Amino acid sequence: MTERTRPEARAAVYTRHGGSDVIEIVGRDSGDPGPGEVRVRIIRSGVNPTDWKARQGSGSGPGEPVEPAQVPNQDGAGVVEAVGQGVDAAWRGVRVWIWEAAYGRPDGTAQEFAVVPASHVVALPDRASFDLGASLGVPFLTAHRCLTVAEFGPSRLGPGALAGKTILVAGGAGAVGNAAIQLARWSDGTVITTVSGPEKAQLAARAGADHLLNYREQDVEAEVRAIAPHGVDMVVEVAASNAALDVALLAEHGTVACYAATGDEQLQLPVRSLMAKNARWQFVLVYGVTGRPKTHALEDVAAAVLDGRVGVGQEHGVPLHHFTLEQTAQAHDAVEQGAVGKVLIDVG
Repeated sequence: MTERTRPEARAAVYTRHGGSDVIEIVGRDSGDPGPGEVRVRIIRSGVNPTDWKARQGSGSGPGEPVEPAQVPNQDGAGVVEAVGQGVDAAWRGVRVWIWEAAYGRPDGTAQEFAVVPASHVVALPDRASFDLGASLGVPFLTAHRCLTVAEFGPSRLGPGALAGKTILVAGGAGAVGNAAIQLARWSDGTVITTVSGPEKAQLAARAGADHLLNYREQDVEAEVRAIAPHGVDMVVEVAASNAALDVALLAEHGTVACYAATGDEQLQLPVRSLMAKNARWQFVLVYGVTGRPKTHALEDVAAAVLDGRVGVGQEHGVPLHHFTLEQTAQAHDAVEQGAVGKVLIDVG
């Protein structure tokens, strides 16, 4: 596409770190894809906690300049509109979901057209909605990693991969918790999940959890022991503060995969107790997962979508919250304030 026919585009950008008020909507050249890149017409942009945290910044604090201007949001879905050198022309017109668009790059998905590496787009089946596509990246790839780090667990997910395994998912109504439940059930694992109340229990049930425990009203340790007398094989953990409970519930050779933190909190573990179980504690940050584990995650999540075994929306335990591109700041605020479900920006 020539300079004259290349479309102009609206984009949400920020040029300094700070609160959501640093985000502004601008018009800019949509850009041509370079070698190994594609340009995607964005339909939906997904917002994750790391998006507002990246915008807020962790360096010198609010007001720290960002150069070049940053378009936020890692996840998205849309249609490939143009391809760069070395990319198969067959990708033009293909519906795709995007992962880690803005990791180490200025072009996130909160814009009408995003130029991203071709390796960062995955085909989205016609029957899968753009809402689902924009919800897959960070939550589902994180959940996949959490479910595949156990010493005697699978490195791939799919039907039968977790058969005979019991998985405890802390916070089953959260985005990663929901994804972990859906992927574990697709893989035939038995899923126990903890929630804070009846409404979230309903969401976790729709995701497919086998056992629901209200940690505010029930003795979680006793209830889990009744379900799994020998302990759980895996814990997908959202809070390091649950460490003592996780230690008590782990089976021999069990693994805790912790994927979230509120800050740089400290963690104390009873060494002898965990040593006796040959247990494993794994910390997970999806952006640092590379090589074969990342490739496996992308392929397995794509397979689950193709099988029709994962979804979003109220019926899958993921309420959707839609915002316009002009409301990108409000969308970031909604995630920061703990909106239950998935926050999406309707770009196209």
